[in-house]
Amino acid sequence: MEPVEPDASAPLRVLLVEDDDADALLVIEHFADADLVVDLARATSLAEAETRLGNDVDGAPDCILLDLALPDAHGFEGLRRLLHADGPAVLVLTGRRDEALGADAVGVGAQDYLVKDAVDGPTLARAVRYAVERRRSDRVRRALRDAQLRADENARLERGLLPTPLLDDPAVHILARYEPGTEQTLLGGDFYDVVEDSDGRLHAVIGDVCGHGPDEAALGVSLRIAWRTLVLSGIDPDRVLPTMHELLVSERNHPTLFTTLATATVDESRERLTMRLAGHPPPALVGEGDDTHLLSTERLGVPLGIGAGRTWPPLEVELPPKWALLLYTDGLIEGRQDSGEVLWTDGLQALLQEVTTGPTPWRDDPGAMLDAVMERVRTLSMARTDDVAAVLLVSDR
Repeated sequence: MEPVEPDASAPLRVLLVEDDDADALLVIEHFADADLVVDLARATSLAEAETRLGNDVDGAPDCILLDLALPDAHGFEGLRRLLHADGPAVLVLTGRRDEALGADAVGVGAQDYLVKDAVDGPTLARAVRYAVERRRSDRVRRALRDAQLRADENARLERGLLPTPLLDDPAVHILARYEPGTEQTLLGGDFYDVVEDSDGRLHAVIGDVCGHGPDEAALGVSLRIAWRTLVLSGIDPDRVLPTMHELLVSERNHPTLFTTLATATVDESRERLTMRLAGHPPPALVGEGDDTHLLSTERLGVPLGIGAGRTWPPLEVELPPKWALLLYTDGLIEGRQDSGEVLWTDGLQALLQEVTTGPTPWRDDPGAMLDAVMERVRTLSMARTDDVAAVLLVSDR
């Protein structure tokens, strides 16, 4: 839970941890003499202070004034136990005029130290104000640093999940879109890639590691790189998915983790497609209006990571002239509408047919067509918590 910053107009909440009644009364008088309104509470032992902080009934204090000599703690023991990353500022109260002791207290983590018989109301008020403001600044800097670390982590994952296609054929154009789920703070496990091998065959993959977060995203990166390596190495196509299955089983951090995946290989003539599905929704051949349709799931295989000794039989498809192939993850079809219905593949096919129908051919601006599909899915969905990746391959031949 993120720390809640105090209201600037409200009195500062101060917890005095002091077992000596006379010293406690002196602190109360100092605050009364100073131009600072505080909500002062007192604990007479470290255990009582920890209980108050744990109960947090009246809200966490903004500042703790801590005596170093308590009945149940001596030296810096109490200071170390009361210091927390998102906790209040801690000012040390000491009866000893010992500069080294004060410096050591600051080194342990105290915001400042005060000598009891050398402090007055204005000095105490100023020290509390400064300590609270420094603590707030520390929290802001820490939050900014954490946000930058997350942004850097996401950027690294994104570069791995969303690569630059490796393609030399000027007659084939690749357009890709990726949108993280609306409830996510990190990238999920959606990944894709497109490469052309030395024989001129065009290979595409799209996959979805179940779950969300850095572990799933890292696994997605590993699978994508493995796929690219296997394809470019010229391995027998029938061995690509079994090898990736073995990699997933060895790399996953939980035995139930699996990945759905679709691969497509277009021969060098660009007239024939070989497709393999591992529990993944089928790609769509995008034409004009009713010519748009989803490919068959006749040979749908199980996801990677499920069972052992699995095979994924290919499905051969004849491609029309100037074909376009859309691969996508299930985030594009699983958005739930207000009626409770889910788009699914039939809904996506109808939506594609609608978007590709019009007086202006969509091929004049395929990127706008793909954006329109993404936007329509977004507006049709009441909520979407899954990532969406979509890759459109457009051939001019």
